[in-house]
Amino acid sequence: MNAAVKPDPGAAPSTASAQALEDLIADAMRACELPPEDARGVGRLMAEADLTGADGHGVFRLPQYVRRLKGGAVNPRPRIEVERAAPGVALVDGDNGMGHLVMSTAANTAIAIAREIGIGWVGVRRSNHAGPAALYVDRLAQAGMVGIYSVVASSNHMAPWGGTSSLLGTNPLAIAIPAGDGAPPVLLDIATTVVSYGTIKKHALSDIPLPEGWLVSKADGQPITDPKRSGEGLLLPIGGYKGSGLALMLGLLAGTLNGAAFGREVVDFNADSSTETNTGHFILALDVARFMPPAIFASVLQHQLDELRHDAPLPGTEGVRIPGDRRATLREARARDGVPIPAPLRRQLDELAATLGIPTLAARQ
Repeated sequence: MNAAVKPDPGAAPSTASAQALEDLIADAMRACELPPEDARGVGRLMAEADLTGADGHGVFRLPQYVRRLKGGAVNPRPRIEVERAAPGVALVDGDNGMGHLVMSTAANTAIAIAREIGIGWVGVRRSNHAGPAALYVDRLAQAGMVGIYSVVASSNHMAPWGGTSSLLGTNPLAIAIPAGDGAPPVLLDIATTVVSYGTIKKHALSDIPLPEGWLVSKADGQPITDPKRSGEGLLLPIGGYKGSGLALMLGLLAGTLNGAAFGREVVDFNADSSTETNTGHFILALDVARFMPPAIFASVLQHQLDELRHDAPLPGTEGVRIPGDRRATLREARARDGVPIPAPLRRQLDELAATLGIPTLAARQ
């Protein structure tokens, strides 16, 4: 399906409303035999990823998700099970369902446990790619919880520090802290590599060169700037050995601890459309109300954030950037003006719609 799409980096992106994206995704999921409620849930979360600027994890992933559903790699009608292993701990078995559905269950479970006893840790096995980590810690923050989340990435593109084999993923870390009613949370969502592999794929789709410092050759350690050569390379970790160590530790907690895949066991979902990935995640919820009244916490937090924001900007920068500020600004702008859709991606989506027999994005505007 993708082979017929020829990149046109010079073409200006068009826009699509979040509702049009959600509807397209939901229809595609239904065409892949997901129940209507589940299809709508996946569509809503994927459209939210696009609204908040996670362009490599929203509708961009739709053709890939459809290939894996159609190829039998993902179960369209899972029986997601939750085992309460201890008062503050639960384990979710996703039955190889769409990761968005599995992680929604895990996030809701963590919230329920934290409301009951103050803290809830939920591990996940037999899941799949679930989009950006921010989606799930944001859900916890909206419920008045501090949220911490990680996952074993759905393909390995980083070596352990000093090695040459792709044995680690971009294993992200997301943390959200609620900032009070009506205020966006303080929200950090980072890959443990300098850039996510989804960003590499976006550059490849539009034939845009990669900056040096993202990817190096496995053969000689030299920079790779041609995105079509990404298969020859390794993504570099943030902070050198520190990022590699962080990816390893998060992978052990999200994968090994849950009986999910890690290291050589990880299936590359970019290249494989028929094999179960057994993706592992963990999510932690911490109830702010167990420390102080949430309104008081929000007031103190906002005062401290304002002090940070008003610090004199370092020359050559745009000033202090608080984690989550750009995400909130993008969401407001894109909800108003639409989500940018690059021309090569729109053509992919149009081809997909024709294949599935559903209306195109243009027909939904």
